[in-house]
Amino acid sequence: MAAANAGAMVRFVAAFLAAVLVMMVPCAPRAAAAAVGVNWGTVSAHRMPAPVVVELMRANRIGRVKLFDADQAALRALMGSGLQVMVGITNEMLQGIAASPAAADAWVARNVSRYVGPGGADIRYIAVGNEPFLTSYQGQFQSYVLPAMTNIQQSLVKANLARYIKLVVPCNADAYQSASVPSQGVFRPDLIQIITQLAAFLSSSGAPFVVNIYPFLSLYQSSDFPQDYAFFDGSSHPVVDGPNVYYNAFDGNFDTLVSALSKIGYGQLPIAIGEVGWPTEGAPSANLTAARAFTQGLISHVLSNKGTPLRPGVPPMDVYLFSLLDEEQKSTLPGNFERHWGVFSFDGQAKYPLNLGLGSPVLKNAKDVPYLPPRWCVANPGRDLNNVENHLKLACTMADCTTLYYGGSCNAIGEKGNISYAFNSYYQLRKQDAQSCDFDGLGMITYLDPSIGDCRFLVGIDDSRTSTIYSSGDCSQRRFGLWILAFLVIGFLQIGVYL
Repeated sequence: MAAANAGAMVRFVAAFLAAVLVMMVPCAPRAAAAAVGVNWGTVSAHRMPAPVVVELMRANRIGRVKLFDADQAALRALMGSGLQVMVGITNEMLQGIAASPAAADAWVARNVSRYVGPGGADIRYIAVGNEPFLTSYQGQFQSYVLPAMTNIQQSLVKANLARYIKLVVPCNADAYQSASVPSQGVFRPDLIQIITQLAAFLSSSGAPFVVNIYPFLSLYQSSDFPQDYAFFDGSSHPVVDGPNVYYNAFDGNFDTLVSALSKIGYGQLPIAIGEVGWPTEGAPSANLTAARAFTQGLISHVLSNKGTPLRPGVPPMDVYLFSLLDEEQKSTLPGNFERHWGVFSFDGQAKYPLNLGLGSPVLKNAKDVPYLPPRWCVANPGRDLNNVENHLKLACTMADCTTLYYGGSCNAIGEKGNISYAFNSYYQLRKQDAQSCDFDGLGMITYLDPSIGDCRFLVGIDDSRTSTIYSSGDCSQRRFGLWILAFLVIGFLQIGVYL
């Protein structure tokens, strides 16, 4: 009888452990086969809580995310999420890390080691700088890149993370050039030596060459650029390069890089796209229709695995869309469109239908966004607005008014509408402080939404409520609890067997 009871208990333990292991699977799929990820920028005064942003990505089955720094709130929220993460070292930090192995050790300990491990963040890449070879930097960061990479790599070795986490350097497409066709692609003369060393480093570690490609900027900066060549529906102005014909700017730019890499002996180096996207306002060619056409065309093109003429059947390793969210505090020096790259608005609302190729034909909006109360600041209809100019200048210097300008969704709402929009943008920036809607009596608070057609008057994010929102990383705690439960049950069952 005792033997029979023992056998029954062993079978029960086996069944129980099988059930526990089923429950122990990651709380979110890793989507290992997915090639499309997103850039998560945070240059905004209306930042959603990091856990809400992570849940937005999970809801849309986005499997990869690229950060421009090592934001601690973002990394905490990404713990246990299942998303593969690229963290960034800012250009301003390169000099210090290049000069000091101890500084590299400290950076890795603070921003990587503490977040990885069971139930932690799935950090796969560290971006050493962001476009550090950009022409406009005039070589400011150039000499620090490789020494910083060397020190960070040594720090990863010390932390036993070097086999899992790879180093990359996101490069702007101005690092290479061509006189006319992709096959003539070469790196800038001032970069040939350092790019050759970088390519050798990447090749030895199995990391990709990361490049940012923006057909929108080519169209925006040149009136002679064929508009249809910027998209993926074919072009009436294809580029003929010997036996190869290019019908879109993305493939042409990509193969220009392939040619440049071939000329330095690394023609087979994998390539990932660090940034690519299309803004929704701020320029004549920046609108919802164009953004959707470009982004959907890009995704369909990449996921078709057709590759390019120089790499047929070999698409980029990963493609990170720029960007996940609008960032209304970004500089407008390149153009007003800089604040409108998001596939989602600042509060996680999808701007247009998009199939990411990750299991859902439409995008899902963010949930549990902690908005401020539904109230707005508008121009007081009972006051003379002739002396409003200085107030408008203040509001639009501090807050974002780019949607009011040509190519913006609020460009046609009239003079009073413009004033109200500017007042409200400043009011929300100041977290609805009553004094910020005074404007010498020219403003007034309303509880009726003043949005007009496609022109949306925003309501800001309530920063004070973010601490009550929990991360998807809590699932790692649930998994830990299941392990404890399993060991306790097994212990009790063993006691029962011996009794």
